[in-house]
Amino acid sequence: MSEPTNEPIKPGDIDGVIHERARLSIVSALAVTAQLSFNELKAMLGLTDGNLSVHARTLEEAGYIVVEKSFQGRRPHTAMRLTPKGRKAFTRYLETLQQIVEQGNRGRQDFS
Repeated sequence: MSEPTNEPIKPGDIDGVIHERARLSIVSALAVTAQLSFNELKAMLGLTDGNLSVHARTLEEAGYIVVEKSFQGRRPHTAMRLTPKGRKAFTRYLETLQQIVEQGNRGRQDFS
């Protein structure tokens, strides 16, 4: 974890790819398991097919997830997993949020 800083967090310090609510949910789910199927993620997160597809594509284009399409018997199967780049970006994202919390706590203490 990075050292606490007194520098304010700027909007550009927060990863905009991950910060969007649905993408944050996808990355969070993939961070705790090796991989999930499209249908598992869809059910877990309550997303529509189209919504999950669009957000997965954005994460894939950023290099944060890998989407693997195959067949299981005659049925298409799509699985997703977090890449090392995605895991590193998610860790950085969480560290940035932690800095925001710590700065807020220090600010509250200053007014006590």
